[in-house]
Amino acid sequence: MGVVVGALALSAFTAPAAQAASTGIKVSRVVVNGGKPIVVGTTDEKEPSITFRVTLPSGYTSADMWPWTARPFLYHGTTLAKGAENGLGAVMYTCDATTPRIADCEGSLYIDPRYGLRSNNDATTWKIGALTQLWKPSGGLKTEQIVTASGTAQLKRWAKVTVNASPEPVKKGKTITVTGSLKRADWAKHTYTGVGGASVKLQFRKKGSSTYSTVKTVKTGSTGALKTTVKASVDGYWRWSYGGSSTTGTATAKADFVDVR
Repeated sequence: MGVVVGALALSAFTAPAAQAASTGIKVSRVVVNGGKPIVVGTTDEKEPSITFRVTLPSGYTSADMWPWTARPFLYHGTTLAKGAENGLGAVMYTCDATTPRIADCEGSLYIDPRYGLRSNNDATTWKIGALTQLWKPSGGLKTEQIVTASGTAQLKRWAKVTVNASPEPVKKGKTITVTGSLKRADWAKHTYTGVGGASVKLQFRKKGSSTYSTVKTVKTGSTGALKTTVKASVDGYWRWSYGGSSTTGTATAKADFVDVR
């Protein structure tokens, strides 16, 4: 049966100022968000999953989880100690005893882009650390240590793309102009800004079909604007589809139907 052993309701948490002697606790097998990138917008809070293993020192047991703490956090671009102070920490997690000195844990992190993400440079690979602590029978802190943990986590900026195909309706063989705009979350400005120079696919689905095919690839302008022309042949749906990048998530527009007469 799982025991709740950690809770934190902040996007960044503050660890104790000084580290004491080694706790002997090891944190390993950390997997964040199922190994997938965490894609974050400008306002919506995210609680990606986290799983990890805790190995305890001699004298401690996974069946009694109150004398010890192992709380993972994400950090980047700084030292392990400063990452513990300003990183993205666990909200709540539970641990189950696997062996007498090993516990497997699962829970979630908490990310609020309005407070926890202050720069677009946060769209990168984050390292993983853990605050480990041992407690006295009286409840006082015995010792604590900030340790590195295996694994990484990728944060990306949320993207969105729009589409408009005109004229509607259009005569067969005439030109259709397809426009749109690609934007992504700007964590510094807390709004969405255009993505310039990005390759975006123009896709078409014939009426009655369930499959889209790529017609051409177009690069966005400096402000993220998209524009191209195609010849009208049959009724169908037009959309833009962006495959994402190392810092930005994928995006696909809600399709625009064009009636060809």
